[in-house]
Amino acid sequence: MSAVNPPASGGGNKKVVLWAILTTSVASFMAGLDQLVIITALPTIKDKLGGSLSDLEWTVNAYTLSFAVLMMFGAALGDRFGRRKVFVLGLLLFTAASAAGALAPGINELIAARAVQGAGAAMIMPLSVTLLTAAVPAEKRGTALGIWGAVNGLSVAAGPLVGGAIVEHLSWQWIFWLNVPIGLALAPVSLRMLAESKISGSRLDVVGTILGGIGLFGIVLGIVKGNIDGWTSPLVLGSLIGGAVVMVLFVLWENHTEHPMVPMRLFRIKAFTAINLAGTLMSVGMFGAIFLMTQFFQSIQGYSAMETGVRLLAWTAMPMVVAPLGGMVSDRIGGKPVVTVGLAMMTAGMVWWAFVLEPGTSYVAQLPSLMICGAGMALFYAPLMNLTMASVKEHEQGIASGVTAATREVGAALGVALLASIFSANGGYASAENFVDGLVPAMWVGAAAVAAATLSMLIAPGSKAGGPPVAQSASPSASQSTSQPTSQSSAPAPAKAAPAAAEESAPAAVR
Repeated sequence: MSAVNPPASGGGNKKVVLWAILTTSVASFMAGLDQLVIITALPTIKDKLGGSLSDLEWTVNAYTLSFAVLMMFGAALGDRFGRRKVFVLGLLLFTAASAAGALAPGINELIAARAVQGAGAAMIMPLSVTLLTAAVPAEKRGTALGIWGAVNGLSVAAGPLVGGAIVEHLSWQWIFWLNVPIGLALAPVSLRMLAESKISGSRLDVVGTILGGIGLFGIVLGIVKGNIDGWTSPLVLGSLIGGAVVMVLFVLWENHTEHPMVPMRLFRIKAFTAINLAGTLMSVGMFGAIFLMTQFFQSIQGYSAMETGVRLLAWTAMPMVVAPLGGMVSDRIGGKPVVTVGLAMMTAGMVWWAFVLEPGTSYVAQLPSLMICGAGMALFYAPLMNLTMASVKEHEQGIASGVTAATREVGAALGVALLASIFSANGGYASAENFVDGLVPAMWVGAAAVAAATLSMLIAPGSKAGGPPVAQSASPSASQSTSQPTSQSSAPAPAKAAPAAAEESAPAAVR
């Protein structure tokens, strides 16, 4: 079973390649932005719609949980029914849910709309990577995916800035209305400019989907609720233990079913495992830090939501400059050293922050840590998906991107819960000094998580720069294209299958 032939754009049609980069990058930006864009609007939403603190937290968590739980299922749907078709369906679902969020009459309706938004994002994010990979020639793939990675990384970090600006100058509903024209414009463009592709004979793993969804939901729910209800509460312990047990059942099922949703053999590829471990640990540190930093600027240093977002530009704007360069460098020297340097820079930036943080610390003193973290994040995201795609065979790229994105979402939920728990155990909101007493140890733990991610990439297998990825081949006989005839006629012939040994160890996959 193999992936379809690459579309004509993969052979170098510059117009289609540019449209593919634009379409997939904007779609992923929209999905990524909505993870944190609502944070600076929560006080206003509470005033307008009411609800408890727990309700406000669920306006954030509903999106993250739905996104993480359904990510792999979204990738599997694309493999089965057509990646372009499911990608467009995800865009329309996300757009409709955004409109529903803007029109929500109460907090419960808003939470429901956020959960549906997450489901749409779970179809958009992994398939945007697969569609872009198919549209770009192999020698330019690092640069293209570097642009995608830059935009994706920027979207997450820019959420507080965009949300603060919208709340201050428009109204909180425009956080959601902004998505509607973008989604409606992207859907027809995607249908016209992206070639369809799917896996011949692919089947949905219904049992695996249910087990994986329940298991991930239990674990993430326990992580999110742990800081609220206490880590020994029945709900938290039951969620964590139950989720872990179901995930064990999921692994057992995936190892024995004929058509697994997540082929467990992927995790026997050392490069793939290292990439996913690094992504999870990086999300723990980054998301936890952003969550606490935003509160530090607003609650302790007295900045408004908009002023906080502006000061975070030293972090959030760096990917626009650094990530494209990181993508080009990764094409020349390989992605592994670029990602490793990026993670090391993020670690250094967070350590710097832990040293200088005081209630009255000036912005100038914090500026180097912001810039170092931003540049490091850009270098991490730029070649990340190219490394993921290179570590597996071509017909497994869709599900591989879904696994990589899902593990980062789980890491994000864990990071917010873990660093918030450490913050609460060592400090609180009683005074500025009390807040910093909790923030500093939390920042040290975040830095330790990113340092562990750096170590994961350092010990990962690698290869010399140059040459094509070793695990991206497909058999032409099993291909089945549904792209337009003009694209099909000019599509290049697919490469021959790589040796079986490359799939298991993929020593050259992390380039």
